[in-house]
Amino acid sequence: MRMVSRREFLKFAGVGVTAMALPSTVLKAAGDKKKPNFVFILIDDMGQRDVGCYGSKIHETPNIDKLASQGMLFTDGYAACPVCSPTRASIMTGKYPARLHLTDWIAGHVKPKAKLKIPDWTKYLPLEEVTIADALKKAGYVTASIGKWHLGEGCEPEKQGFDVNVGGDNHGQPPSYFSPYKLSFQDGPEGEYLTDRLGDEALKFLENNKDRSFFLYFPNYAVHTPLQAKKDLTEKYLGKNLPAKGQNGATYAAMVQSVDENVGKIMKKLDELGIADNTIVFFMSDNGGLEAVTSNAPLRAGKGTLYEGGVREPWIVKWPGVVKPGSRCSVPVISTDFFSTITEMAGISGEAARTPDGLSIVPLLKETGTVQREALYWHYPHYHKTNPGGAIRCGDFKLIEYYEDGVIELFDLKNDLGEMTNLAGKMPGKAEELRKKLDDWRKAVGAQMPTPNPDYDPKAVPPEKKKAQKKKK
Repeated sequence: MRMVSRREFLKFAGVGVTAMALPSTVLKAAGDKKKPNFVFILIDDMGQRDVGCYGSKIHETPNIDKLASQGMLFTDGYAACPVCSPTRASIMTGKYPARLHLTDWIAGHVKPKAKLKIPDWTKYLPLEEVTIADALKKAGYVTASIGKWHLGEGCEPEKQGFDVNVGGDNHGQPPSYFSPYKLSFQDGPEGEYLTDRLGDEALKFLENNKDRSFFLYFPNYAVHTPLQAKKDLTEKYLGKNLPAKGQNGATYAAMVQSVDENVGKIMKKLDELGIADNTIVFFMSDNGGLEAVTSNAPLRAGKGTLYEGGVREPWIVKWPGVVKPGSRCSVPVISTDFFSTITEMAGISGEAARTPDGLSIVPLLKETGTVQREALYWHYPHYHKTNPGGAIRCGDFKLIEYYEDGVIELFDLKNDLGEMTNLAGKMPGKAEELRKKLDDWRKAVGAQMPTPNPDYDPKAVPPEKKKAQKKKK
């Protein structure tokens, strides 16, 4: 099956290149009012265990918990990468980061003396890619991206199918969570909190488009560093004897609460506008929690690793009248699945609804069937918290392969969720089976591999360790 380019898609849809730059006031949605609206809430760096409905005893998330009680909670929902930009690209396109060659956060780490030289990867989401916003816009939806984009300079949301863009540029984190923000939108009053401001912008969009079919993509900057929270909330958690900062600190807990409050604002507004029953809501995080500020236990490790703590996310879908409230699903799903799921929900068919990697999870949501997929895959040919590597989950088994030395780890997630027991030595047949599947998949998607580094220096101190040593002194 040949995938169409974005330019071909827009030409087929009757949209000229210049139309992509028209302001939203000029673009009229030809919507059938029966089409469902979509709100996609994406949190940055939130670990699965940061949410009450996933077991947190520290963070207060009553609004997210309520959302889970109204929809389906996925226990095995994954991000396509352990860092942000590739996962965001997978959501937009329904493609694995390895296929896009967009495999690290933009602009990525630089390790000039490391054993392996990282590939010449793509540091932007190409304009030729058809995004979910493109597909929905063609179907008559008005589209908005409010919050963090981080998919390359010159490739901002308004060039990728979105009518409205507030706060989305190439920043991976805000210079400040308090105004002035120094982001690509107008600062608010001094001291205004960014998470609240973006929530208010989302409310404005909902109010202005309540009578149209809409897609609101709401990617928060929080809870990514810098650790900055509102004073009253921080003091609240300090009163619970949490440390100010560090793992499970008061500041981070306060940031989580601000995120939750703004989820609540959006859900309340949908009710007030009388459109909640026709609005499908998605909630997830782009990668696992940063271990320096939160604990992902019992999941192992966190952001920047291929262990469960780095890729297993909070994942909730509310679909009024379809999804059974308070339901749970343990079937593994991944962020590439959103594209096909949303297009099916919107009644879009043909080339515009197809992606090479994602599957529609509608049968899971309706509890009428499952998804037919052999395995989930990850490819991270970069240095971060661990060495470059890849991973595959097939059934209950998960294999991680490290590219520096070919070391493999095999885990039985059903009986060892914390990935503490490496079964590769005890089950060499299963390990080799999964390693071959992973290798075959890499070849099929054209994954870029790291190569031996001619400037390798085993005595070189990594830049992040130098920084830590200097700070300690």
